[in-house]
Amino acid sequence: MSAGQHVIYVHGLWMSGGEGLLLRHRLSRELGCPVHAFSYNAVAHGMEQIAAQLEDFVLGLDPATVHFVGHSLGGLVIYRFLERFQRQPPGRVVFLGSPCVASKAAVQAGHSRFMTALMGRPVAEELLRPRERRWSFGRPLGIIAGSYSFGFGQFLAGFEEDSDGTVAVSETRLPGATDHIVLPVSHLGMLVSARVAQETGLFLANGRFSLR
Repeated sequence: MSAGQHVIYVHGLWMSGGEGLLLRHRLSRELGCPVHAFSYNAVAHGMEQIAAQLEDFVLGLDPATVHFVGHSLGGLVIYRFLERFQRQPPGRVVFLGSPCVASKAAVQAGHSRFMTALMGRPVAEELLRPRERRWSFGRPLGIIAGSYSFGFGQFLAGFEEDSDGTVAVSETRLPGATDHIVLPVSHLGMLVSARVAQETGLFLANGRFSLR
């Protein structure tokens, strides 16, 4: 990648960005550019405020090109950010296990007031009510889903289909996406997977995954 290019990693629920350290290191080494972690508080802030914070973060970098990688809820943060702040430098986007169209696990957890409060406002806004989303932001989107069902979410959702233990493969399929692949990784395992890092780097560099 040329000078002036940056990658921003956006973490998921109950994370801080530190869990993506290995992924960020691998991407930085593969792409030859800085990979930054954007951190937000999903319990204290709503999606509108988080999107505004991400806009400030991007402006602070002043990039010529900016790519985004969102894990889980982080993908929806990127979606709402690009929806609200459309004038951005060019770049590509990769979602990792993001519940793009639904989250059975979140809906089941939302039956408890305690869990609803614990999950925070962005989850309530994005996953506990019907939403229709389509990728139409003028930049390529690649989606990586996991098929290794290991995680607490599987006990809530009772998946009868392939899932990463938290998000079903079908829940990651966003209309309008450029490419979509399924790898044998769990929801958190994808953050330490060398193959996930490789495919993410390929998409950010070329706009396509290696698998079909």
